[in-house]
Amino acid sequence: MNKVFVAGHNGMVGRALVRQLSRDNQNEIVTAERKSLDLTDQTAVRQFFDRHKIDEVYLAAAKVGGIYANNIYPAEFIYENLMIEANIINSAHLSNVNKLLFLGSSCIYPKHAEQPINETALLSGKLEATNEPYAIAKIAGIKLCECYSRQYDRDYRSVMPSNLYGPFDNFHLENSHVIPALMRRLHDAKVSKGSIVEIWGSGNPKREFLFVDDMAEGCVFIMNMTKQDYQNTLSDDVSHLNIGTGTDCSINDLVKLVSKVVGYDGEHRFDKSKPDGTPRKLMDVSKFTNAGWKAKTSLKDGLTQTYEWFLANATSYRQ
Repeated sequence: MNKVFVAGHNGMVGRALVRQLSRDNQNEIVTAERKSLDLTDQTAVRQFFDRHKIDEVYLAAAKVGGIYANNIYPAEFIYENLMIEANIINSAHLSNVNKLLFLGSSCIYPKHAEQPINETALLSGKLEATNEPYAIAKIAGIKLCECYSRQYDRDYRSVMPSNLYGPFDNFHLENSHVIPALMRRLHDAKVSKGSIVEIWGSGNPKREFLFVDDMAEGCVFIMNMTKQDYQNTLSDDVSHLNIGTGTDCSINDLVKLVSKVVGYDGEHRFDKSKPDGTPRKLMDVSKFTNAGWKAKTSLKDGLTQTYEWFLANATSYRQ
């Protein structure tokens, strides 16, 4: 059996990874509840690795949120994410775990990076101010994997997803990302027959969205590659890979599509006094595509599956 530790298994990304990994009966999935393992506690994480004799790690644990949360809690975003990834990567090394996959974010790239964003754009310009602390932590995670691989010959890989969405997303009205926040607001407006839904920003920024189950499939695909094939895929002197759909849409078009999926036919108004964030974030996913993997789920189909899940779990979110 292959003992695989999925760090952050209760989050949207972690749950998708568990679903994907569970399809292989040779995998024994190891998880840890937050109440029993504080990933920011170095000693606790070290003891956990000693106890469980892990073979592989998928590092999906992170403190995440949208523009509002990143603006309000910058200290927590940089501290918690730095501690989580440093503790897990170092403990994996000390416990002789040779394979690890670190999940980052497209926000690692400069605000005005050339589009589509190639992996080589990392550290080539200034980050978007609203999520800089989170981005710096994620960049540190990439470099941790790179350094442990170079110094100790570990096989620690890094994947940078575009904006993720899907079942088990966070639908909090203030602390969530754009798709769940929109879906929740439009759904609530439909139910309450609200007249106008206000949306942050101008609606002009463009974003790329990846269904979380596609992301999980891609991550397992990358982890199953041989070390040499993975190195050949990287090329261009980079140590991480972008994963996404390679297509994007404006927030305005996204609002229209989510409205159709939700069944909301009222009005919406963009609040231009609120920040837009990065003007555009389209990933160059050619390296992943050339390796033999491509996302399968269309944005409409992914939104439909996400809304169906939300409806089935709406009561718990209201509570």
